[in-house]
Amino acid sequence: MARVRRRRARDTWKEKKWYTILSPKYFGEKEIGLTPARSPDLVVNRTVEATVRELTGDFSKQYMKLKFRINDVTGDVAKTKYIGHEMTTDYVRSLIRRGTSRVDAPVIVNTKDGYKIKVYTLIITARRTKTSQQREIRRIAQEKVLELAAERTLEEFIKDMIDGKISSEVQESAKVIYPIRRVEIIKTKVLSEPEEK
Repeated sequence: MARVRRRRARDTWKEKKWYTILSPKYFGEKEIGLTPARSPDLVVNRTVEATVRELTGDFSKQYMKLKFRINDVTGDVAKTKYIGHEMTTDYVRSLIRRGTSRVDAPVIVNTKDGYKIKVYTLIITARRTKTSQQREIRRIAQEKVLELAAERTLEEFIKDMIDGKISSEVQESAKVIYPIRRVEIIKTKVLSEPEEK
């Protein structure tokens, strides 16, 4: 009995077809994986991760993982859209030193083209700070991220985030309160997309 069941399972595997997963256009439509499925409908909505290094060849960004969701399948090609990113736990841990303060500044922003994203900004101060200073640093960082997102499309925001431009601008704004050692956007999550007209 067991032998028959095993044969049946193997046969369903043969029915599956492999689909090549591509990154979105603004990441060069590069191959980021393969996925098997019996029909294209079963491929849609699957999620896949790729590091910035895999997409751009930049070894210094190995710790940044981008997340994509398959939203369209044509033939054996699966296209994706960006749904967020996250930095590895090891990397985030390596930023935090003794004698410094960690300030987390999560905020929900709207991009110029109508995407709603949750952005998690991490600010590390040069030395330990008072609670009141941390509160002010958090407020300034959140306001700055809101402003920067409103001026950019989703694509522009992601590119500037990967390049470190968003972090640099947040650091410039927050250092008026207290010297800042490091600012990183450690995570983003797309909450909603613009409604199609």
